[in-house]
Amino acid sequence: MQSNRQVVVTGFGALTPVGNDRESTWQALLAGKSGIAPITAFDATGLPTTIAGEVKGFDPSALLDRKRERRSARFSQLAVAAAREAVADASLTVGGEGVDAGRVGVVLNNAVAGMDGIERAVDQMHADPRTISPYFVSSVIPNMPACEVAIDLGVRGPVTASALACASGVYALLEARRLILSGEADVVLAGGTDSAITRVMFQGLSNMGALSKRNDEPERASRPFDADRDGFVFGEGAVVCVLESAEHAAARGARAYAEVAGGALTSDAFHVSAPDPSGAGAVSAMRQALERTGTAASDVDYICAHGTSTRINDLTESKAIREVYGNSAYDLLVSSPKSMVGHLIGAAGALSAMVAALAIRDGVVPPTINLDQPGEECDLDYVPHTARKADVRAAAVNAFGFGGQNCVAVLRAV
Repeated sequence: MQSNRQVVVTGFGALTPVGNDRESTWQALLAGKSGIAPITAFDATGLPTTIAGEVKGFDPSALLDRKRERRSARFSQLAVAAAREAVADASLTVGGEGVDAGRVGVVLNNAVAGMDGIERAVDQMHADPRTISPYFVSSVIPNMPACEVAIDLGVRGPVTASALACASGVYALLEARRLILSGEADVVLAGGTDSAITRVMFQGLSNMGALSKRNDEPERASRPFDADRDGFVFGEGAVVCVLESAEHAAARGARAYAEVAGGALTSDAFHVSAPDPSGAGAVSAMRQALERTGTAASDVDYICAHGTSTRINDLTESKAIREVYGNSAYDLLVSSPKSMVGHLIGAAGALSAMVAALAIRDGVVPPTINLDQPGEECDLDYVPHTARKADVRAAAVNAFGFGGQNCVAVLRAV
């Protein structure tokens, strides 16, 4: 069901493997720059995969006082940094003139919570239990990034977190939109964060066969839709968007990047990690997203794809796009930021939403790098190697998570 009210994005903040703010990330993506490199977070010697998409040069002590730094995990620290940038970009002061703190919310999702802190605490438990921080439990639970952002900015409205694996970041925008349209909030900070580059995580994903083993060519390891793709590259990061009703944004003179027109969430009900090869769940999510937003397939100019660089996902996503968009599928531009940053897990969808909004703003679509030879049944225009100028009036964002969770959002020019 459509609403006549508009929800718009007025600010972005980002920390990614290619930049520690919104614009440096965007310019790196347009330039086709890869942020994949050998792991520095821990000694990866002996692991099948020794590369990752890490946020570089982030110093939490420059952001937080010593007490707050010690009590918080990295996924929360990244989220706070991204949220501060987002509200600054939106020229928004929570509790300031025209912005009631009780009418501001946070929807900040993640997929794996504080895995790094858990792994560290297990080591401490074996060595000396007394060294485990009294803030250990509160730092690693999944709602903490949202709560840390609320504490940092003085947000007193609805604050929530959901875990939808790799679909978490896109769903955050849809839930934020729902809070605004229901009248529970005027402004919502929405997005995703994750930081779980740990030895156990990499060993587990390697045992699953999910990760690329192209360790000798890190920058070429993530290759969505390419015939030689061999798995995804694990990454970390945080992206936060400021969403508000169009009326609220106009009343305070804020500029809007794009409208979050709506979307859909479906389930494959198929497997804990593999997508349904028929693509039925993805097809349903894409179709419902278009229907609910009143968007014709021929109106969509760009799809920011899930595009993980795994054999099954890229094939299934391509098939699903063809089924939903029909003949229009071959007129679409489709690209995957994961070719440059890897898979940011809970933050991946939020980054894709930012990419879609900035593509609308600037009239340019970032490339899919490392796409030398399209894989079997991957026959769409994936914008290989080089960014392309395009008049993007409507963009769809695809996100598909473990457990078969499919989330699609539609953004439109305002």
